[in-house]
Amino acid sequence: MSISKNLLEIKSSLPEHVSLVAVSKTKPVSNLMEAYNAGQRIFGENKIQEMVEKHEQMPKDIQWHMIGHVQRNKVKYMAEFVSLIHGVDSLKLLSEIDKQAKRHDRIIDCLLQIKIAKEDSKFGMSAKDASALLLSEEFSELKNINILGLMGMATFTDNMKQIENEFNFLKSTFDELKIQCPKLKIISMGMSGDYQLAIDCGSNMIRVGSSIFGARNYMN
Repeated sequence: MSISKNLLEIKSSLPEHVSLVAVSKTKPVSNLMEAYNAGQRIFGENKIQEMVEKHEQMPKDIQWHMIGHVQRNKVKYMAEFVSLIHGVDSLKLLSEIDKQAKRHDRIIDCLLQIKIAKEDSKFGMSAKDASALLLSEEFSELKNINILGLMGMATFTDNMKQIENEFNFLKSTFDELKIQCPKLKIISMGMSGDYQLAIDCGSNMIRVGSSIFGARNYMN
């Protein structure tokens, strides 16, 4: 099946309120352009350098989402154009994004990454830390960032009950934090293998790669 057919099939199955981030990491620009020509405008990358290179080569109406772990010293490379940063897991990182956004006279939208998986390899803040961050004086002084919601990555497992529990935890965390921060509106959770379950649990932004582009090529 072609990339455009995969994409249109997925889009046709999504509720209207759910945004689709096409996860294009490791894929060549030609593959992304096939998705672009089929109407896709939101692409997700997990390496800043790769995202910068693709941004330079591709149409400028694309929204680039940084979905991977972000190193503070690399924020400056994407600050000029990034549309949404999913993986914000500390106040230090948020402060750096704010600083770089200010340099470009921008306000950068961000999601707080909540650790919902049992795996140690997954990044993210605890729900308690996220709440403390949103209430902190340091956060209130950041004028060039905009926290729009939460992101979470479930455990890499075939146990769908465990994944469901982790998704439900992110949704309940979102509901609690929304009380203290009413502008929260995005819950980014769900990937190729579990996005239907994620939507059932309250996700309104899914990150889908292999179901659109096929298996990833890590030799690039």
